[in-house]
Amino acid sequence: MDIVLATRNKKKVEEMSRILGGVDINILTLDDFPSCPEVEEDKDTFEGNAVKKAVEIAKCTNKIAVADDSGLEVYELNGNPGVRSARYAGEKADDIANIEKLLKGMEGIPDEKRGARFVCYIALAFPDTPPVPPLIKGGQGGVITFFGFAEGWIGREPKGRMGFGYDPVFFPTGYDRTFAEMTPEEKDALSHRGKALERLREYLGLI
Repeated sequence: MDIVLATRNKKKVEEMSRILGGVDINILTLDDFPSCPEVEEDKDTFEGNAVKKAVEIAKCTNKIAVADDSGLEVYELNGNPGVRSARYAGEKADDIANIEKLLKGMEGIPDEKRGARFVCYIALAFPDTPPVPPLIKGGQGGVITFFGFAEGWIGREPKGRMGFGYDPVFFPTGYDRTFAEMTPEEKDALSHRGKALERLREYLGLI
């Protein structure tokens, strides 16, 4: 069974492929379908963006597509950066610029109020409507979504060289290391995307 990961982000492809390893699937990416467009993330929810990307790529490739949308929600910042996590410092911002804006906006916020969580929605879209196993809820038409989150808090400076995005400033609850200081396997077991992908992995074992 072929599945297309609806991304060209190499680090995200590596992470998703690693977690889905062992499932009897052949993983493809958008690099295998250069004619498929970049899908604009213009929805106001993570789930909406993930579904839009998965549906459009399933139509473009005529194959099962998997897309994710994820980001960071800081409670003291009213849930920001939220769905604009990847574009927090501007449409073409990189990870460094986004982290700098986040830390600047949190100057003066005491440690006890620096709580945050990473959230992730994974959408699985079929070119045609599949039978949805009764154990899986949330299936509408040819799209099923899976949710994961990781609670933690935001540090005051970047630490670590692993991972990507806001990993260098995110300490998961109960740990004194950021995601960027953890091995890929450690992060997979705790992360928002890891938890959502595990639910997807369980589903793929049913079809």
